Amino acid sequence: MKKVIGLVFIGFLFSGILFAQESKSAESDAKKTETVKLSIEEAVEYALKNSRTLKSSDIDLELKERAAKNSWNVFLPDISASGTMMRATEISPQYAQYKLTDYPDEESRWDVVGSVSAQWTFTPAYIAKIKIAKAQYEAGKISWEQSQRETITNIKKLYYGLLLQEENLKIKKTTLENARQRMVQAETNFKTGTIPEIQFLKAQVDYENKKPDVDSAEQSLVQQIDMLAFMIGMPVGTKIELTSSIDPVYIEVDAEDLLSKYADNDLQIQSLEKNKLAAKLGITASDMATWIPTLVLNYGWKPMYVNGSSMGLAAGNAKAFGFTGDIGDDEKWYNSGNLTLTLAWNITNMLPWSTNRQNVKDYKQQLAKLEISIETLREKQKTDVRKAVDTLHQAREQIDAMERNVKVAQRAYDMTVRSYRNGTTERLDLRDTESSLDQAKLGLVNQKFQYISALMDLENTLNVNLTDNK
Repeated sequence: MKKVIGLVFIGFLFSGILFAQESKSAESDAKKTETVKLSIEEAVEYALKNSRTLKSSDIDLELKERAAKNSWNVFLPDISASGTMMRATEISPQYAQYKLTDYPDEESRWDVVGSVSAQWTFTPAYIAKIKIAKAQYEAGKISWEQSQRETITNIKKLYYGLLLQEENLKIKKTTLENARQRMVQAETNFKTGTIPEIQFLKAQVDYENKKPDVDSAEQSLVQQIDMLAFMIGMPVGTKIELTSSIDPVYIEVDAEDLLSKYADNDLQIQSLEKNKLAAKLGITASDMATWIPTLVLNYGWKPMYVNGSSMGLAAGNAKAFGFTGDIGDDEKWYNSGNLTLTLAWNITNMLPWSTNRQNVKDYKQQLAKLEISIETLREKQKTDVRKAVDTLHQAREQIDAMERNVKVAQRAYDMTVRSYRNGTTERLDLRDTESSLDQAKLGLVNQKFQYISALMDLENTLNVNLTDNK
């Protein structure tokens, strides 16, 4: 009976665990199926709090910040303490000189020795090392800011790219619906004998051919939305509804004017400048460690306890052997300590082929490489700014032209639809005007995306927000 009750209890417990797991799974699935409305500003804000890439950058910055704040710890003295208990296994010389062959008792074999030492070292190279840590922290802050800007720019581009895909899907769905309506109309006309069966079949084939394009566009959109969720730190599979639109803020820009104002804002160039400073400080630290002596202050204290009973016994035995000297029969602490001041040169560091002097040569070569990298980045910056400005001007002109083209294409399509319904226009002409309208709409949205993308690239290159005053 007890076994039956135990099995029933285990069954209830197992059922409860399964129910709890299923409840959690259902709750998780419910959260995933819930649609999240997300504007581009909300996507950026969410990413700043939850992006894994940005969290990793935060940790890197914290490491450099802690190293910079505690770089003064090179001035801390080295303090050590130790305690030793010693047991003699053989007769010690202090007993042997009195012709003793063994210790009188176990306690006599033990001695206690303590030691405390403090050493403080100073070299001017420490000051340069502290400055290096500060420079590395400043470079880390620049790298952190660069990571922030690049991640945010990529998220914005992906968001606007999704809007472009949504517009493309919307156009495809509209085209598919128009094809379906034409198929229905053709079916009605065929049944009433207005058109031959071949026209109805062509309308049906045209409708069926457009379905795969819509399905493919929908699948691609879902995959890119998953990518957006991953980049901003949301669970993959979250349904996201994009609430912003592709509406660029137009600005008037000139490449030369932008370069003269904001060329030095480039974060990559700033980071390399900080690395140059760190390399120069590395040379200074190595030179100081080579040519300037190191000051070393050292103090040591070493108390030692010698067992008094053994000392007394040794004295008694010594007298038995005719020794009349004063050995002492009290327990005693013997203290010894010293203070030293030392100036030391490392002669090896002065040799031209030593590790220290080779490090100096490495630092100088790093400086040369950094100069080349900075020069290359400045030239690349000029190219990128001019390219972005040209893209902005071209996209703006294309947007104006596309807006006029959409109006004309829409008017032509509406007129063709009326003519087709009246039977005065062929189905092929209708498809051509519809395709022209779709291309005009998609071209307009694509040029808006190109404008926004070029503007973000320009702002990222110059590390400035050009639309703040708009």
